Amino acid sequence: MGHSFCPFTMMKLYLLPLLTGLIVGFLFALMKLPIPAPPALPGILGIVGIYLGFKLFHWMSQLWVG
Repeated sequence: MGHSFCPFTMMKLYLLPLLTGLIVGFLFALMKLPIPAPPALPGILGIVGIYLGFKLFHWMSQLWVG
């Protein structure tokens, strides 16, 4: 049996973390605290790099195992 695709579930998967980040960022600014994230582009690239490294490891481990 395959997994059913639910667009609403996929939308929540991306929108809830974005909304959480917006709220946290707003609250930090409201309380005049430093931003809880690295500088914009380097921070985003670091997160993307971590994700890609994780995926690369799993892809390579599938090649090694067979």
